[in-house]
Amino acid sequence: MSDPFDGLLRSYDERRRAELVAAYMAVEHAAEPVPEVRFAALREPALRRTVEEMLALGGRTLVRHEQTSWTSGYRDDVAAELAKDPECVPPVRERAVLTLVLIHSVAIPRAAGQLADDTWLSPHPTPLDELRRRTQLPVGELDSALRRLRLAGLVSQVKAGADDAGGFVPGPQFHRLTVAARRRLQEELILAAGPDSPLAAAIRARRRGREREQGESA
Repeated sequence: MSDPFDGLLRSYDERRRAELVAAYMAVEHAAEPVPEVRFAALREPALRRTVEEMLALGGRTLVRHEQTSWTSGYRDDVAAELAKDPECVPPVRERAVLTLVLIHSVAIPRAAGQLADDTWLSPHPTPLDELRRRTQLPVGELDSALRRLRLAGLVSQVKAGADDAGGFVPGPQFHRLTVAARRRLQEELILAAGPDSPLAAAIRARRRGREREQGESA
């Protein structure tokens, strides 16, 4: 079986090929973003472009995290196509539970000025009791949804302090969102948390404008 990266790696010597493959494996499989200082193929722009080309073969792209770390995620166009496939979309119950975690761990603290606008990681866990109060799911179904979300890396269970029961926060998969994906998710969260707010109205108006532009250019 031929190596799918042969064409991209052929011009490099053995050491460089090993560095490129190591960087590719790290950004694809590490749960957290990897520091570029550990990988020459992420530090050097020319090699990093080759890693990007390797990822592109599978519809993936490099995602920068806090300036000096990297992970990978689906390209925006590929993600849009996957979102149309019901097999790639979590069940409604899991999406509802995830939305509650995002609202209470991210949206509310951000509105209070406790989180930066562009972050989806949070030190403000949503307590399990809060999730039980806010959802109509039976306890067993809620626990099952949380378990599947944890396994998918979409939520993490944490403790807020030594005497705190803690709760749930967005998981490591949120590191893998591109800039455009983070922006879309932020808009969706605003629409879910405050559908009647002026900001939600502005988002809907902007989207209608984009749809009209796309229709006119088609």
